Amino acid sequence: MTDARYPLGPMPQRLALTPQERAEAVQAIRALPAELRALVEGQPDTVLETPYREGGWTVRQVVHHLADSHLNAVVRLKLALTEDNPTVKPYEEGDWAELPDTRLPLEPSLSLLDGLHTRWAALLEALTPDQWAREWTHPAQGQTFTVDTLAAMYAWHGRHHMAHIRRVTG
Repeated sequence: MTDARYPLGPMPQRLALTPQERAEAVQAIRALPAELRALVEGQPDTVLETPYREGGWTVRQVVHHLADSHLNAVVRLKLALTEDNPTVKPYEEGDWAELPDTRLPLEPSLSLLDGLHTRWAALLEALTPDQWAREWTHPAQGQTFTVDTLAAMYAWHGRHHMAHIRRVTG
């Protein structure tokens, strides 16, 4: 039986991607907002308030989490591109998912993702090979990653949460 927490398996953490893998990651990042919107628009509140697994977040919380998480990812990317191996600030995503703004309608987060992902994909497409190799450190994980890793992680992250939402929406 597939683990409902990780329907796509573990998050990739490769330090270097091929040009083809980079292009695929950028395409996944670019496509997420429209795919997400198509999946959740028009869903009744009963669906939006349904957790994707027992003890898991609701569809509404997952959509708002995507906006929170991907906003943090772009900040991490920009830090990696402008500072030497910055240490990024972790955040308690589970606590963020319980804040009052996660009870809002989906549109604020869907709109945020539209603009954010347009800018994010454009930035990634403009990177040089040296920029893809730039490093950043996540202190909570005790690891140093690259911009390549970040692109792969967040391309996976979007698909990962889309799979969660599909468990509820069919």
